Amino acid sequence: MKRLKHIKSVYFVGVGGIGMSALARFCVHKRMQVYGYDKTTSNLTQQLSNEGIVISFEDDVSSLPPQFQSYSDENLVVFTPAIPKDNLIFNNLLALGYDPIKRSAFLGLISQTHYTLAVAGTHGKTTTSTLLAHIVYEAGFEMLGILGGISTNYKSNYIIQAEGLKVNGKPVLVTEADEFDRSFLQLSPHVAVITSTDADHLDIYGKPEDLQKSFQDFADLVSDTLILAEGVQINHGAPIFYGAKAKNAYSNLRNKEGNQYFDLLLENQSVENIKAGLPGKHNVENALAAIITAKQLKIPTEDILRSVSNFKGVKRRFEKAFESQNKVIIDDYAHHPEELNAIISAVRALYPNRKMHMVFQPHLYSRTRDFMDEFALALGQVDHLMINPIYPARELPIEGVTSTALLSKIDLDQKSVLSREEAIDELAATRPELLVIAGAGDIDRIVQPIVKSYQNEESTA
Repeated sequence: MKRLKHIKSVYFVGVGGIGMSALARFCVHKRMQVYGYDKTTSNLTQQLSNEGIVISFEDDVSSLPPQFQSYSDENLVVFTPAIPKDNLIFNNLLALGYDPIKRSAFLGLISQTHYTLAVAGTHGKTTTSTLLAHIVYEAGFEMLGILGGISTNYKSNYIIQAEGLKVNGKPVLVTEADEFDRSFLQLSPHVAVITSTDADHLDIYGKPEDLQKSFQDFADLVSDTLILAEGVQINHGAPIFYGAKAKNAYSNLRNKEGNQYFDLLLENQSVENIKAGLPGKHNVENALAAIITAKQLKIPTEDILRSVSNFKGVKRRFEKAFESQNKVIIDDYAHHPEELNAIISAVRALYPNRKMHMVFQPHLYSRTRDFMDEFALALGQVDHLMINPIYPARELPIEGVTSTALLSKIDLDQKSVLSREEAIDELAATRPELLVIAGAGDIDRIVQPIVKSYQNEESTA
């Protein structure tokens, strides 16, 4: 990390993002002075402020700290690609002579000095990497976990163990390898997992073949071991495959007393009756990927499985926001048709006799356009559907691409397009027995108001 040794202050443009905030926390632990800008406040930015990070929410150059009012080679500027090109703070820092680096490049610098375990894939990478970090932490390694979600076990997207076992003289880095903007090509992975290469981010890649090539380029960076989900097409020596029919396989999935169990075959080792920390076939596959990766560090199988059983998951990944004897609210980040299929299947398995209500917020006009038919088929599996307007994120509207257009393709009797406020009002009034809230934008803001209405019902019952 030669480029970081002389850095005393870091400014993060877009500090409230899930990946940026983990890196900001890393800098705090390295005793750097940490500052940042974000356009909106959130629970995460409040936590960062409590941890000593000074954050501005006004795009005003006068809000820059004194250290960044002029150029210094002891300062570093890190930015997220989601920042608009006309951002005043960012452009002022450029004018002062700073050479900002992307979040992915910063993570790449950290990767160079660690034994890096990287989890890539269009689905499953956040849960898999968070579980893997939990296993490595509990096994006693000196390690960093730089994650794409908030671990429920650690209540953070940044996990650190300052002392412990090393691999080839290096501490371990467990990180999510993000394909967006080809970010994962900045990493130096020793062991990597690719959970899936389904088409996504076509606003960046243009066509699925280019996304596939990017995954191949990532695989080419792996120096030790590549681990692939069954069916993933990557050329790389002799990768380790996992899945229902691979040499490393799961079988006999079953639900008992609200928990999911499965059996496991690791090469020639068989283990029965493993308790999964999270429900759903997709989470068993995630667990299997994490288990195989942890085995590369020679962690005993019984220690790995103990960590799997006490893994509490990731915030907004099948998170039970409310549960009583008769009602449950599940909050999930699902924003791709395959992710919706996975969450709906998992919920059906756990609650086969309940009618499923869902509130879904599409994320990005381009993704909604590219997978309109697939979204319609996935969402048609629920019993009652409410769709919020599309969350634009970094995009401008695309003519003809709306939540109403999506709704028209869904074969359901009980369906509607509602604003966030309208959805809150309807759900607070009806309080369905099984509610799934899904999406990657700001739909999580409806969770607490709805939970409160359920709690009020319970207290007056």
